Amino acid sequence: MEDVLIRYRDVELSRGENIILQQVTFEQRKGEFLYVMGKVGSGKSTLLKTLYCDAPVDDGEAFIFDYNLRKMKEKHIPLLRRKVGIVFQDFQLLTDRTVCNNLEFVLQATGWKDKNDINDRINEVLSQVGMSNKGYKMPHELSGGEQQRIVIGRALLNSPEIILADEPTGNLDSESGNKIVQLLHDISDTGTAVIMTTHNSQLVQNFPAKVKKCEDGRFFDCEL
Repeated sequence: MEDVLIRYRDVELSRGENIILQQVTFEQRKGEFLYVMGKVGSGKSTLLKTLYCDAPVDDGEAFIFDYNLRKMKEKHIPLLRRKVGIVFQDFQLLTDRTVCNNLEFVLQATGWKDKNDINDRINEVLSQVGMSNKGYKMPHELSGGEQQRIVIGRALLNSPEIILADEPTGNLDSESGNKIVQLLHDISDTGTAVIMTTHNSQLVQNFPAKVKKCEDGRFFDCEL
């Protein structure tokens, strides 16, 4: 089907001799929101890393867009990563430059050259994440919730088809966390698929969507 962006069938993930997850089967469609729940060490982050080729798929069928992740060529990895936006728990903003300069750095690194185009795109994403008036700020001048909004804006810069958010509320208070999850749902409503890992069941109940769980090496549908 044309709107299927990710297709995993009986995928197995391991680290060294240890099997982390097995029989991972799921599809992700355009605009779909998926929570992946599980305790620390259950395989959530490893699963996300396979989707942008930062961890290998050991067995099964694994496709993202038209790429076969088990036969991925090195030269295709940057092309894949431009279609995927990544939101980290620990922000990973460059602390020695302003918000705008952080975003400009990413655009220039991904091939943007025209200064006006760069400025326009930065203004667009800052507006989308509710941070239009914060571009001149340094990261340390922002709250945790504001920093995470900037990180989501950074992930949106190249108009990705998928956002991968790895415990995006892990370092935030509950009010800020709720606002970040609402923002991610708003983004999925515009047609961007979102996969968010979390161990916070309250967030999932507050903002319902499809849920999968990683537990005891298995990956399965979960009802809360």
